[in-house]
Amino acid sequence: MAAVGAVPSGAGLDPVSAPNRRHRSGLQRTRTRTSLLLTLPGLAVVVALLIVPIGEAVYYSMTNWDGLTAQWIGPSTYLTLFQNPTFWRVLENNGLLLLSVPVAMIVPLCIAAMLHEHVWGWKVFRSVIFLPTAVSWVVIGMVAARVFAPGGAVNGVLGAVGLRSLQIDFLGHEYSALGAVAATFVWSMVGTNTIIFLTGMSTIDPAIYEAGRIDGASRLTAFLRITIPLLKRYFQFSFVITMITAFTALFSLIFVMTGGGPGYGTTTLEFFLYQQAFDIGQFGTGALIGVVLFVILFGVSLAQMRLLRGEH
Repeated sequence: MAAVGAVPSGAGLDPVSAPNRRHRSGLQRTRTRTSLLLTLPGLAVVVALLIVPIGEAVYYSMTNWDGLTAQWIGPSTYLTLFQNPTFWRVLENNGLLLLSVPVAMIVPLCIAAMLHEHVWGWKVFRSVIFLPTAVSWVVIGMVAARVFAPGGAVNGVLGAVGLRSLQIDFLGHEYSALGAVAATFVWSMVGTNTIIFLTGMSTIDPAIYEAGRIDGASRLTAFLRITIPLLKRYFQFSFVITMITAFTALFSLIFVMTGGGPGYGTTTLEFFLYQQAFDIGQFGTGALIGVVLFVILFGVSLAQMRLLRGEH
């Protein structure tokens, strides 16, 4: 006998809810299939233009490839490369160039801070400073080669201020040539990084500076305590852009200025790749260096993504 007050089986259930759930489930599956279908063209482009070339580069990096035929060797090619002292000399050049990255960020930051104060003629100065970004690396390299030549502007200035003992052929010695390339690289990045920092400063609420001035903060204190902390994301973006440029965008500059010399004094990984593949004809070694360069840049990008993710 059923207990008094017991709810009959099935009572209280909405007879319409089950069909609604089935309808929503079917609609969700339709949306999923449609999304996948619309994604396929973009996915095909990514696979064809990115995944496949990377896979081929990895394969050819383990072969003796002369551009026509490829003889399989195996992963031992990586060990051979890492045992090559020239590779480490070239990697050292990249490491030394990275020392100029902070300079390529600090100088534009100071310029952006002055322009943000709307000093007299700031619009003209902004245009002049941004001008190097519109000039090709080949043109920049040709100008820099004349500036650092024995009879160039740098030696001319040293002679004019009585420092003739410091006059040298800057492009004729390994480390001075690398320093000339680094200085040119810093100059070429001033425009880009200045615009990045100016953009960041324009997003800061003026009320924050006003509150700082009420509390007695000077311009320097406001810059150090307000501007720099609020530009953290822009610092990270500028760092990645400058780092990638230092690794992958200096080929034309080095080719015009020094040709990678003297010796291997200004040869970077990307220039070393060119030398091995197109000067010597060892395309397998060129692919190998390209894979190493890709791994380095992928590591930098992954670290940057983790930093950005950690802020949320």
